[in-house]
Amino acid sequence: MADVLDFKNPDWYQEEDINMFRDAVYKFYANEMAPHSEEFRKNKKVDRKFWNQAGEYGLLNCAIPEEYGGGGGDYRHEMIIMEELERAEVDGFGLSLHNAIVAPYILHYGTEEQKQKWLPRMASGELVGAICMSEPGTGSDLQNVRTNAKKDGNGWIINGSKTFITNGGTANLLIIVADTGGEGKHSKSLFVVETDDLDGFRRGRILDKVGMEAQDTAELFFDDMKVPADALLGEDTGQGFIQLMTELPQERLNIAVQGVAAMEKALRHTIEYVKDRKAFGQRIIDFQNTQFELAELKTIVTVCKVFTYDCAEKHLRGELDTVTASMAKYWVTDRECEVMDRCLQLYGGYGFMNEYMIGRQWRASRVQRIYGGTNEIMKLVIARSL
Repeated sequence: MADVLDFKNPDWYQEEDINMFRDAVYKFYANEMAPHSEEFRKNKKVDRKFWNQAGEYGLLNCAIPEEYGGGGGDYRHEMIIMEELERAEVDGFGLSLHNAIVAPYILHYGTEEQKQKWLPRMASGELVGAICMSEPGTGSDLQNVRTNAKKDGNGWIINGSKTFITNGGTANLLIIVADTGGEGKHSKSLFVVETDDLDGFRRGRILDKVGMEAQDTAELFFDDMKVPADALLGEDTGQGFIQLMTELPQERLNIAVQGVAAMEKALRHTIEYVKDRKAFGQRIIDFQNTQFELAELKTIVTVCKVFTYDCAEKHLRGELDTVTASMAKYWVTDRECEVMDRCLQLYGGYGFMNEYMIGRQWRASRVQRIYGGTNEIMKLVIARSL
């Protein structure tokens, strides 16, 4: 979307193979998925077949090493997965969570047997991933989750429930945060669970959200759910909280990347609208107020993109810390909601109509300040570094 921001991608993000991957991803989204976006919103989920197709096209686990069935890429490929989803205007496809959140837990903390067992099947689309953190009584307070796992012979029995689970209506490979006893940060463990034909596993409703209608965000229930011994991620219990904290910077960077891409799309559509729409005998864009608004919005989005890309470059070098990732998540998503609101205002009454994309974007962006850790939690993380 350089036509909106006049932003030239840095050298590390425009190598030939990267550009080829970007083109291929966009074509898949635009040709195979975008025509079905209205259907996805109506059904509150993306059809399962598109996960298999994404696997065939090499979009699943694109940054996982080839020895585990992945594409052998890096975080740049994950950025493209997120950015092109917005550019192609596809709703509801939780691919970035599958790729850039669930799979890295298995890659970084799983045993060799666990990596071989799950990652190739995630790459093919046989398994769709979700991570189960939030509960009805806990959101950002991960140390107080009530779901528990108890030893049972050569396995575990898990009881509890989770809510606000992205991909929850589709996923058949869950990473579950559960209490396994112990003190403080050593009381939680992560379990990787295949749910197909699993006794004790139950899906609740796909949640009726303010926005993101096509995303199958769901409730999940575990009632004396028996899982094998190797469902424990890694070899030792009590590592869950540390694993979560280590992986959260990438999750928060993901949210910033998605926020920038969404702002760019909103700005592009708004510019097109105000150039076409007329009032009082002239185009909306010819009013000085419109020009000033768009000038400010372009500046905001550009600054957000420069900061986010700087964070991404640090992440590629292994240098992105929790505080900086928290700043990106909080700052970009706050600005995203501001940009969406101001773009909608330029549409006037039509901005409040569901037939225009800006209304859907306005609603969908609001949750960006909540998930991945609320922006208030981000500020606490930042404040502790002072």
